[in-house]
Amino acid sequence: MTQNGPTTGPSTPADSGASPDQLANDHLANDHLADHKARIAAIRSSSSYRQAHTDSDFMGRVELRPVRLQLELLKPELVMQDELVESTVVVFGGTRVIEADEADERLAAARAALAEAPDDADRQRAVRIAENVKKKAGYYDEARKFANLVSSHCQTNGHCDYVVCTGGGPGIMEAANRGAWDVGAKSIGLNITLPFEQEPNSYITPDLCFEFKYFAIRKMHFLMRAKAMVAFPGGFGTMDELFETLTLIQTRRMEPIPVVLFGRDYWDRLINWDVFVEEGTISPKDLELISYAETAEECWRHIDEFYREKPKPRLPRGQ
Repeated sequence: MTQNGPTTGPSTPADSGASPDQLANDHLANDHLADHKARIAAIRSSSSYRQAHTDSDFMGRVELRPVRLQLELLKPELVMQDELVESTVVVFGGTRVIEADEADERLAAARAALAEAPDDADRQRAVRIAENVKKKAGYYDEARKFANLVSSHCQTNGHCDYVVCTGGGPGIMEAANRGAWDVGAKSIGLNITLPFEQEPNSYITPDLCFEFKYFAIRKMHFLMRAKAMVAFPGGFGTMDELFETLTLIQTRRMEPIPVVLFGRDYWDRLINWDVFVEEGTISPKDLELISYAETAEECWRHIDEFYREKPKPRLPRGQ
């Protein structure tokens, strides 16, 4: 028996009731819509359509360097304002100044290597260097203690004065950030992008750790809020920041601040300041810009006395 009823299957022009002309127009409309969507997609994927500040390719162009410099100056400034950082004490020093235990391990390894080849000049030198690194291990402890002392005195009840500020790296910088971290205080790290892999030390306050592309802008942030600079034994980077600071103070391009060199034996062997005077390249009075300390307490005392007993007229900020 055959059951009568509707059947299903593909429709035909006759079934749809549409004329051939109407169907052709529908196909044209669909093609036009597809083309429209493809064109819009191409526009949206083009870098020219990105908003300028979100376009990393555009922001990275050589012509945009002045803008990048401005942004790099402005961002840390605004963040420090938000974090209520009123002033800083800048701590510089060598990345290769390490804790005593690590220094002992390195010295033992160097001596073991030398024992295998006692006449090797490079291994002999490696032992001498390791011995000198061990001698400086105490500076790590003093940098940590100094930052602890300063932070305990100057960061109370939300007041953020004399906030420890470092270059954000290992060694003395790590010790200083660590000293602030020990007492739950804020500290700043001004890290710099370098060709070789590096990262900030983990003791920096996360909201106050910055990465810079430009050394020049980083230098400005080191000193814009600085009330003191403390230089522990270090290398080229420490020398760079030390002499720049002394030059700015000497030429009155920034207000005078105490500059404390930690570990006089190191500095006297490294730099003969009297030669500058005898050669007539600086004034004898310029030597008064520098003081020395051997302990964290002595270093803090120099800074405290500078502001308590010798108030200085303030130059306009940013000069």
